[in-house]
Amino acid sequence: MARRRERHPRRQRPRARVAVQGKGVTMAPGDLITRPGQVQYGELLLGAGTPYRWRGITGWEDLPALDSGTVPRSDAHGAFPGGLLAQARTIGLDGLIIRAPRASVGAVVGALNAGTVPVEGERPFVAWLDERGPLLAYARATRRAVPASLGYRLGTITGGALEFVATDPRRYELTERAASAALPMSEPGLSWPLIWPLNFGTPGRTGALTTVNAGDVATHPVFEFRGPVTRPALTNLNTGDVIEYDIPLAAGDVLTVDTLAGTVTLNGTASRIYTATSRSVPEQTFTLTPGTTNLIFRAAPGSNDPTASATVRYRSAYW
Repeated sequence: MARRRERHPRRQRPRARVAVQGKGVTMAPGDLITRPGQVQYGELLLGAGTPYRWRGITGWEDLPALDSGTVPRSDAHGAFPGGLLAQARTIGLDGLIIRAPRASVGAVVGALNAGTVPVEGERPFVAWLDERGPLLAYARATRRAVPASLGYRLGTITGGALEFVATDPRRYELTERAASAALPMSEPGLSWPLIWPLNFGTPGRTGALTTVNAGDVATHPVFEFRGPVTRPALTNLNTGDVIEYDIPLAAGDVLTVDTLAGTVTLNGTASRIYTATSRSVPEQTFTLTPGTTNLIFRAAPGSNDPTASATVRYRSAYW
């Protein structure tokens, strides 16, 4: 029988577009990776061209374990199909080999230890295996095995292993995608009296945005509404879902909606989730499914400042 899935509040993790900070250098996820056969965890590079080689990676191409809502039929054969929700993804680097000059093997092992210490938040984990290119997840190191053997005296340590756990089991493309739109504006048309060449005025705007999730699983976007605008809203034309917030935004204000974390913040700090209107769906349900999604940006009647905008940022997601 499928086990019952317990619901717990999701801890907010850094969004994929946030750079990694360390050693006084700003580093984006995957910046150190240059070729297939490499893995980058935070600022630690493993694999081809490094002192840390691995023979295999587990859990990366595998489908994560699933919690099933399927229940047996009480009066017939079979069961009623229920929803399938993925568990956390466990990633292992097996057959770890550490090679370094005997005089510096301790420093090389120390760098590995420092890069895989237990941490509170998840770090970018990027793996590049083949011609498809690198993919990104967010994970924490949960296991490290480095055998203490004669390898220290020879400069070659074999039989090591690393394990990482990603609470979000999806894998993402490295390049963040973005689309923006201003509020709708009709075309002014021809001006009278007619002057040649004809001037139709500034082209109109529809407030439409189009996104393309090239992956095979729904991804959670981040939306940014920029003022001046009152009661900004986005509608998913594919599903009819709406997110709308009864709040006036002044020029320079930014209302950020993180659909993965389920947060709504004004200017990066103050929570404004309580401004969601009755038309709004829960933020965490507003996703971009694989393929093309059409969105429209709207606001309260009379809110038509041409500098107001809505921006969606996302990455294609893969199982």
